[in-house]
Amino acid sequence: MDTTITAILLGIVEGLTEFIPVSSTGHLILASELFGYDAKTWEVFNVVIQLPAVMAVVVLYWRTFMDVAVGALRGSRESIAFVRNVLAAFIPAAIVGVLFKSRIDLLLENPVVVCIALVLGGFAIIAVERLVSHQTYRPVGQMPLGQAIKIGMMQCIAVIPGVSRSGATIMGALVMGENRKTAAEFSFFLAVPTMFGATAKQLWDHRHELAASSGPVGMKEIAIGSVVSFVVSLIVVKFFIGYVSKRGFTPFAAYRIVLGAAGLAWLLGT
Repeated sequence: MDTTITAILLGIVEGLTEFIPVSSTGHLILASELFGYDAKTWEVFNVVIQLPAVMAVVVLYWRTFMDVAVGALRGSRESIAFVRNVLAAFIPAAIVGVLFKSRIDLLLENPVVVCIALVLGGFAIIAVERLVSHQTYRPVGQMPLGQAIKIGMMQCIAVIPGVSRSGATIMGALVMGENRKTAAEFSFFLAVPTMFGATAKQLWDHRHELAASSGPVGMKEIAIGSVVSFVVSLIVVKFFIGYVSKRGFTPFAAYRIVLGAAGLAWLLGT
């Protein structure tokens, strides 16, 4: 497949799946199997296009981030609590990512693990949706510190490809009594330090490859994928909260189960 077309397709996949509970990493792994491209060749590309996806959150919530920054400088308790909660929730996943990187990399090479995680995660979402009662909305800055840390610990499960970082944090927040909107927004905000940290580490690890700009996947493909990822992420994030506030997360669960089951049938049948 032409590298430009592959870059566009992967940018769409990243933008569509990064912030909804269906696992962007899992989709990129399955995409390598479906499209038949060499995942190792596109490894750096897949890392870099996460940055514009994060920037979509920053752009759409720029006023929130600006208000928090100004409020924190002025000593606002809620603004300081917002920063505290997001950073505290980020720390558990950062520790797990550093300590278990080699084992995580092995899981990333196994598409069967992705499919199983998609199916199990789908049933988990359905169970959470049916069993928990949804509370009234409260801003992230009003969330207790302990609650933020527990939700951050849930994010650690997402080191398994196919689980979904956003899915783990959102479902964890719902189980702990948070409103759907609160859960989704906290997942968005938590994505900023989490994905910036993970991407920065990957960029450092692959700095020599990027500097050399060698191989079939170069700056042109990265630029195209980044633009596509940013635009698609803007659209997804903009409409996601309104959608789940009305319809919930069950449609995403059904999609996960169907995709995971179809993927297993395909992988085990080939």
